[in-house]
Amino acid sequence: MDAELRMIEGKPVLRFERRLRHSPEKVWRVVTEPAEMKHWFPAEVEIDGRKMRFTFPDTAPVDADGGEGELLESDPPKVFAFRWLNDVLRFEILPREDGCLLVFTAVVTNKLSIGRDAPGWTTCLDALVAHADGTKFEPPTDWLPRIEHYIAKFGLDEGTDRPDGVHFVRDLVWKPLDEVWQLLTEGTEDAVPPRAAHPGLTPGRITRSDAPRLLEFEWLQDGHPKGVVRWEFEQVPLQGTTVTLVQEDAHGPEALAAWHVHLELFFAATQGEIRCPWPTDREQELAQRYAER
Repeated sequence: MDAELRMIEGKPVLRFERRLRHSPEKVWRVVTEPAEMKHWFPAEVEIDGRKMRFTFPDTAPVDADGGEGELLESDPPKVFAFRWLNDVLRFEILPREDGCLLVFTAVVTNKLSIGRDAPGWTTCLDALVAHADGTKFEPPTDWLPRIEHYIAKFGLDEGTDRPDGVHFVRDLVWKPLDEVWQLLTEGTEDAVPPRAAHPGLTPGRITRSDAPRLLEFEWLQDGHPKGVVRWEFEQVPLQGTTVTLVQEDAHGPEALAAWHVHLELFFAATQGEIRCPWPTDREQELAQRYAER
């Protein structure tokens, strides 16, 4: 079953189901015992009473310190719930004639991260089922299309047209700020980098630049400054990297479509895939098609 996204009391909640041909008692052990969890959970888990601690493996794209948590509910072999940093994870095991149904929900604090959380938890649950079955699990390597699937499914790529202009906020997963900045600017310092403007926009002079977090420049209409475009990057430990893009005094579906396509290409580039090549006039054609949908 594919991931579902629900909003409960204003909080985003991911929901998954998995059918297992094992008893609730066996699945309970796989779900709750740290020695079993290491076969499918993304971090090593330590449980000391109600306190929990998480450590990422060396191969993870984040520091080893995965933070702390708290055991919230333990009702064997039915319900196991805990807090990991600010997220709440809940496992419910429902008996069935042929085994049991595992219902997993994750209450997340950052809706933007759902694009990577959903394929991440999907992979973890597939590994859990394989471990319970005693079969070898091969983790996927094609992460980009998986993330893009959920970004589109849950509308995480959509911008907003506000009174001051168009706004987009996108998750860039764990990409280091220096690498994101280099990708955007390609070392350009004295002019607006080609990748910072979509093909339908005429850039003017740079108004602010604070590497690797902020780039702002004028955009021109009929040769005169109309407003500014602003790229802002932020990285929060254990949460990831985000980009906020604003084009002031720009409105309508064409502006939204142009930046929508541009940011799709930018996100793919941050994950190691340069498309088109980018940027090109082909991007403008794709934006026009998107605006007409």
